[in-house]
Amino acid sequence: MTEGTISAVDDAEVSALPTAFALQQNYPNPFNPATVIRFQLPVSSKVRLAIYSIAGQLVRTMVDRSSAAGAHSVAWNGRNERGHAVSSGVYVYKLEAGEFVETRKMSFVR
Repeated sequence: MTEGTISAVDDAEVSALPTAFALQQNYPNPFNPATVIRFQLPVSSKVRLAIYSIAGQLVRTMVDRSSAAGAHSVAWNGRNERGHAVSSGVYVYKLEAGEFVETRKMSFVR
């Protein structure tokens, strides 16, 4: 074998990092009492994941920090910033990571 020739590639290591930013639909949806929001980052990024009422009012900031590349998940227990249970209804969650911005809807049912 000549120097610099690759004889094998560990596919698990290569495929471990996402190739694109993505925000997945929460699960379960509708939910009570909790749901999980998953997202992927292909590179380390400043991330903000926030939940808003359907009227656009901030309900809770789930993530507001730099995060490493990879797959991430955040659980929301249906409570606002003050720890009070929110009312039943439709909520919007928004992921901002670098230039990537995406929103999705979810339903909380009591």
